[in-house]
Amino acid sequence: MRLAKVLGTVVASQKDPQLQGFRFLMLGVVGPDNRPSGGSVVAVDAVGAGVGEMVLFASGSSARQTVETDKKPVDAVVMAIVDSWEVDGEEVYRKGAPEA
Repeated sequence: MRLAKVLGTVVASQKDPQLQGFRFLMLGVVGPDNRPSGGSVVAVDAVGAGVGEMVLFASGSSARQTVETDKKPVDAVVMAIVDSWEVDGEEVYRKGAPEA
């Protein structure tokens, strides 16, 4: 699992029939310090995440382990909305707190 911020949505009117009904999110990957760590990824949203929220996502074969994505052509899936995290006893992120 990796941490990311939801940057926006991706709309694809033409897609594999197995992906009908899925919502796609553009994610910006972040490190444990909540700073961009380079790269972005498009992921299927399995939890109803919104733009600006911090999420956990899985990629590769793990992305096909949710009920919604089982045996689907998916390489990344958002499976959790993050409330908070800390590193070395210091809170790095808390949902709803003003950004530094």
